[in-house]
Amino acid sequence: MSILDTFRMDGQVAVVTGSGQGIGRGIAWAFADAGCDVVLNSRRQSDLDETAAGVRERGQRALTVAGDIRDFSDHIAAATIKEFGRLDVWVNNVGGSDEKTTRTLIDTPDEVFRSQLELNLTSAFQGAKAAASNMPNGGVIINIASGAGMRGSPMTGPYAASKAGMINLTLTLALELAERDIRVNTVSPGPIATEAFLEVLGIAADLDAIASTIPLRRLGTPDDIGAAVLYLASPASSWVTGQNILVAGGRTERSYQYGGREKKK
Repeated sequence: MSILDTFRMDGQVAVVTGSGQGIGRGIAWAFADAGCDVVLNSRRQSDLDETAAGVRERGQRALTVAGDIRDFSDHIAAATIKEFGRLDVWVNNVGGSDEKTTRTLIDTPDEVFRSQLELNLTSAFQGAKAAASNMPNGGVIINIASGAGMRGSPMTGPYAASKAGMINLTLTLALELAERDIRVNTVSPGPIATEAFLEVLGIAADLDAIASTIPLRRLGTPDDIGAAVLYLASPASSWVTGQNILVAGGRTERSYQYGGREKKK
């Protein structure tokens, strides 16, 4: 067998939440390129239809399950088993913010903080439970966190805190599920100009400035994240669990969230 063959996922079925557009769509299409059938979830059916069309163009089957991910994971898992008879990989990609205003933590209403935890962290916890209860030994769970969860994140504190919690959730799940050979890992993207990224931060005019703070001098793309997730989902990473891969063009956990505020030397 060639080393390239270990990146194939032929005959497997993967769930990707938040796959209507952006990073989730990139992950879904990467899986389809590797021979995997994909179950797609998002709130907007029209977005899911576009992602599903891309999966089918790549020769794979797609199932769309529209709905808010909160308290919805069990339904997605049941629909997956009913349609395909198996569930091998689960990607908790849903995330972001229903609140489109940035503010300091001390100015954040309690209900906004709770909402962020429910959307980003609680949903991943529920997804992991649904996945582990329905996948065979040797399955894979991947959480999509954020570089913001690895450092202080002024003005987006609730989001960053929830993503930091997701990284720790991964560490615990990896240890607890190792006896079943279920691998659990995290991918933390750096700045990627998705619709959600622009809506929350309102920085469309500053994309070049953000790119200038990245060592590789460009923003990321959904394909960059799709490639990393494919590695972690495939047999190529069969000895990798409990890890967080920061895919951020050379930024580290010590990099300031969006730069530009450091004093010039």
